[in-house]
Amino acid sequence: MAIEVKLEAFEGPLDLLLHLIEKNKVDIYDIPIAMITDQYMEYIDEAKSRDLSIMSEFLVMAATLLDIKCRMLLPKEVDEEGEEIDPRAEMVRQLLEYKMYKYMSLQLKDRQMENDGLNITKKPTIPKEIAEYEAPVNYEELVGDVTLKKLNDIFQELLKRQADKVDPIRSKFGNIEKEEVDLTRRVSYIRSYAMEHKKFSFRQLLEKQESRAELIVTFLVVLEYIKTGRFTAVQEEQFGDIEIELHEEALDPYSEDGIVLDGGD
Repeated sequence: MAIEVKLEAFEGPLDLLLHLIEKNKVDIYDIPIAMITDQYMEYIDEAKSRDLSIMSEFLVMAATLLDIKCRMLLPKEVDEEGEEIDPRAEMVRQLLEYKMYKYMSLQLKDRQMENDGLNITKKPTIPKEIAEYEAPVNYEELVGDVTLKKLNDIFQELLKRQADKVDPIRSKFGNIEKEEVDLTRRVSYIRSYAMEHKKFSFRQLLEKQESRAELIVTFLVVLEYIKTGRFTAVQEEQFGDIEIELHEEALDPYSEDGIVLDGGD
């Protein structure tokens, strides 16, 4: 936020300079720099005795005026085209710009006072296309009160059951080989199962899997289908079984879904 510098009745050095020019009734394009500088310095000297904390900008302008005064006493400078350079040109430009904005602010202030208490409102205008737009998939409505935690609880429980089926003695014999799972065949199996049952128990589907790897891949494929809107997970009551419902219009039995699972084959 800008800091407003105010000295007596003048807001900043340009305001003071503009006052001196209007007071002396001189042409702003032909400022008698010596006279204006002397009057400006008199005002600065008087003000410094009262408050030095707000004088920095005014002192910078005083130095600028003295610099212009010295350049006016030297031989005229010329530009590349041979025309004389007026040392006052930049200061005149700043004064004209300041004067324009000052008068504009006064006009705005007058209008504000004239229209005090007048409020103008506008009815909302929303394009028809935006007002009628609906998101392709409402995930909150799709998932409902079924959370990933509930799905994961079922998944962890069934993993434990698979682990309990392993003989703790015999499993230590022989070589441990990587179990390969054909992702394409697993996706095809789940699609066929869903097309046949339409609505089925998530737990029962997982219990039908014969190995730990098949269980994991099946769980991930079902999650992917829920995410993409092909399946909807419904839980009728708290802690009840989770039912998976098929959206036939979203699952084309003659097309491939292109599911890719990290770590799956």
